[in-house]
Amino acid sequence: MKENNVIQQKCFSFSVLIVGLCKYLREKQKDYIISKQLLRSGTSIGANVEEGIGCQTKKDFYFRFTIAYKEARESYYWLKVLKESKMIDKSIIDQPISDYEEILKIIGSILNPLRNQ
Repeated sequence: MKENNVIQQKCFSFSVLIVGLCKYLREKQKDYIISKQLLRSGTSIGANVEEGIGCQTKKDFYFRFTIAYKEARESYYWLKVLKESKMIDKSIIDQPISDYEEILKIIGSILNPLRNQ
């Protein structure tokens, strides 16, 4: 495994941030539904990136990164719900949203050249 893989590092950090956010939601807000959905989608991004990096074929690599992209979009949805519903303070939610935007751009730049192959 390459230790300097930017998308791996960013996805892992995002997963850790999401785990903490979901723990906060469960313990402080007593929310179990949105936190469960966000935990699943937010940690799935990095898991699919990891699987993609370990793939044997370009097709499987593309498939895994496409799933990571979809999971990132779902995570963003839940983050927006939390922000707009004011369920969580803006200062807490801004960092995961910023990280999400960066991850989505990176995954998109990886997928774009592969789409027509």
